Amino acid sequence: MPYQKLSRKSGPRRAMLRGLVTSFLEKGSIETTAARAKACRPLAEKMITLAKNGNLHARRQAMAYLLNEDVVTTLFEKIGPKMEGREGGYTRIIHIGPRRGDSAPMVILELVSE
Repeated sequence: MPYQKLSRKSGPRRAMLRGLVTSFLEKGSIETTAARAKACRPLAEKMITLAKNGNLHARRQAMAYLLNEDVVTTLFEKIGPKMEGREGGYTRIIHIGPRRGDSAPMVILELVSE
């Protein structure tokens, strides 16, 4: 499946997704539109896979993408070890209905906790 453009050029789209993934990993769940959540999900799962690996190279790759060093520390010390037993599917999308202003489909993107 090709990536979604989200009505943005490549630079602003990449910046928006980096911010979205950083916020998601910092808070554990975010409320956003369905299209943004579907675009954010594979990037967040890649970061969690890097955290499961846990070596220095993986940490530097995560630092190159995420915007906050504290989020990288949380990712590698808390989220990565918690997801150690899973082979994938670290996130879940829960539909919560349309947004009031423009009826955009809204969802909650959250980490799966077991």
